[in-house]
Amino acid sequence: MANHPDTVRFIEDQLGDLNIRTRTMFGEHAIYCDEKVVGFICDDTLFLTPTDAEAALFERTVPAPPHPGAKDYRSVPGELLEDRDWLQKAVQATADARPAPRPKKSRPVGRRPERE
Repeated sequence: MANHPDTVRFIEDQLGDLNIRTRTMFGEHAIYCDEKVVGFICDDTLFLTPTDAEAALFERTVPAPPHPGAKDYRSVPGELLEDRDWLQKAVQATADARPAPRPKKSRPVGRRPERE
C-alpha cells in the first residue's frame, strides 16, 4: 500500500532542519540524511534503519518489519513523529552511525555520431 502524500510531507517538514530528502522506491519512500539511507516510510509508518546509535534514544521505538519478510527496523510510533526534536535527533543519530555512501562509478562519455 502506498503512502499518503500528507504523511510524507509531514515527516519531511518535521525533519526540515536536517540535510534530508525522500525518494519514491517500490511505491514507498526512502529517507536520506546526509546522503545515507536512514529509513523508509511504508504504509504511512516511519521505519528507521537499526544501528548501534544511542540505544536510549530509541527505547520507545518498536522493532517491526516494514513489509512481510523484511528484517526488523525501528518503527516510530505516531506520538514520536509529533516530537520534532526527538525525531531530528533520532534521524541524525541514525545517519551518523551509517557508513558513508559508496562513490558512484563514472560512466565513460560516448560521442554521438554526427548527423548528415
